[in-house]
Amino acid sequence: MDNLTEVTEFLLMGFSDTWELQILHAGLFLLVYLAALVGNLLIMMVIALDQHLHIPMYFFLKNLSFLDLCYISVTVPKSIHSSLTHSSSISYLGCVAQVYFFFAFASAELAFLTVMSYDRYIAICHPLQYGAMMTSGKCRQMAVIAWLSCFSYAAVHTSNMFWEHISRSNMIHQFFCDIPHVLALVSCEVFFVEFLTLALSSCLVLGCFVLMMISYFQIFSTVLRIPSVESRAKAFSTCSPQLIVITLFLTTGLFAALGPIAKTSSIQDLVIAVAYTILPPFLNPIVYCLRNKEIKTAAWRLLGKVHLLQK
Repeated sequence: MDNLTEVTEFLLMGFSDTWELQILHAGLFLLVYLAALVGNLLIMMVIALDQHLHIPMYFFLKNLSFLDLCYISVTVPKSIHSSLTHSSSISYLGCVAQVYFFFAFASAELAFLTVMSYDRYIAICHPLQYGAMMTSGKCRQMAVIAWLSCFSYAAVHTSNMFWEHISRSNMIHQFFCDIPHVLALVSCEVFFVEFLTLALSSCLVLGCFVLMMISYFQIFSTVLRIPSVESRAKAFSTCSPQLIVITLFLTTGLFAALGPIAKTSSIQDLVIAVAYTILPPFLNPIVYCLRNKEIKTAAWRLLGKVHLLQK
């Protein structure tokens, strides 16, 4: 190892070297990124401007939309730029920053999805206690704790991974600095320390998953006992989008983290990476806007006000 040269940049080898395929990749990623950008900004703006949506459920949804904007911006713009410029390199510090923010926003996504499942559990299973348990002050406290803890969590893992300069290789067979692929390049000592840290933190991930599953089990058990068909449909339409995003995010993320690391780029690895890095921020605005009548009504109300002001 003493004779190896320290890495100053990494090569992201996720996509084909063919120019036409790189342009296709850049175009598709740009469309998805713009759709996620517009959708999440629209949700944030509608919730902020409509007084009817200033309740805990939409407070957490606004945080989730802002988080999704940050989450997808960690990987996609750099990938688009690399394809358009026909350059696969990323600086050492750029890779460190990408790993840090990816850790932070991915864990924050899990934290807010957990909090939102708890919010829906209280609202549906204990509606009489909802006002007392989910006050604006408590919601802000939960949001602050989630943000601070996730950035601290990311700092621990990133410092573990990069406390010793990488000298083995600079090739990452993914379209961003994916954590398992970066870990494959570190020394055995660094890998062992980070593996132990990941093993301990996986208990927290498992705990969040169990809490979410318990919450949704109680929610659906309560909903099935509601006599009104309209009320059941409204409750299911509120909770099912969250469950879809949770399932997609956790299953693909865990498969990528626990599965074997390919030594070359493969379609399967790329599809899985897209599923847990790009699809959740892209799908959240779609499922929440299309399945939520209150947000659609608020959006039309906002458009009506804008139209009147233009007159």
